[in-house]
Amino acid sequence: MPIVSRDHPEPPPPKPQTQPHEARGMAESFGVDAQRYDQARPGYPAALVTRIAAGGPGRHTDAIGPDAVGIASHVLDIGCGTGIAARQFQAAGCTVLGIEPDPRMAAFAQSRGLNVEVATFEDWQPAGRTFDVVVAAQSWHWVNPSTGATKAADVLRPGGRLAIFGHAYEPPAEVAEPFAAAYRRAAPDSPFHNGPARRPLDLYRAAYAKIADTIDETGRFHATEQWRFDWEQSYTRDQWLALLPTTGGLTRLRPGQLTGILNAVGDAIDSLGGHFTMNYTTLATTAVRDGSS
Repeated sequence: MPIVSRDHPEPPPPKPQTQPHEARGMAESFGVDAQRYDQARPGYPAALVTRIAAGGPGRHTDAIGPDAVGIASHVLDIGCGTGIAARQFQAAGCTVLGIEPDPRMAAFAQSRGLNVEVATFEDWQPAGRTFDVVVAAQSWHWVNPSTGATKAADVLRPGGRLAIFGHAYEPPAEVAEPFAAAYRRAAPDSPFHNGPARRPLDLYRAAYAKIADTIDETGRFHATEQWRFDWEQSYTRDQWLALLPTTGGLTRLRPGQLTGILNAVGDAIDSLGGHFTMNYTTLATTAVRDGSS
């Protein structure tokens, strides 16, 4: 069963004919334990952050080397959550404004020094402000696809970059299969319970290709690109069991349902020696705002 998280590029809808951006209950369920979310969720590859931060108006990111220092840019972070990505852009020398619809997530981000306005991207009022970079870190699927790219173009300066990115990840089969079985037992009525234990990377890549098509359809961007960053991270039993409850398929379960799933997954990790290595692929769709529209 796939881990349906805040970052899933195209999560199954919670009910038939409901689009992800319409599923506000799930979209705003991640703030139940904002501190756990912030502590458990992984950050983003430094090479990705550097490349985006260096790609403001007039910049050519292909010329930026791996040791380049981030260029101070004004960044708008759509669906910033607790500020995981935003803090990385701040560290790269950027000034960041976050937009977050969940007041609990926004409050946590604010407590960590991030400027956040509470709103959905669709309802947010830019009040004449424009930005060098607009990013959506594991949040774009919660934005209305018919209006999101157009509004991003509206608030980007000519030559500015839109960057939509997120992680594709699946635990090894020895962990994924017990999770899927336990989830089916605990939540047989969930819209996610019939999913496969693991998703091939091609499904994630197709979702980001679809995002690129939507951006191109606006006629207001050029140089649309697909980026990929492969990396890995080791998890102990406790670390993975801390992360699991922050994923969308689990945030709305009852305590008893969650306990059964965590026990099964914990046993599976114990059988692997108490730890495992996760292979991550961070995918990004980026495009440059035209200067003529």
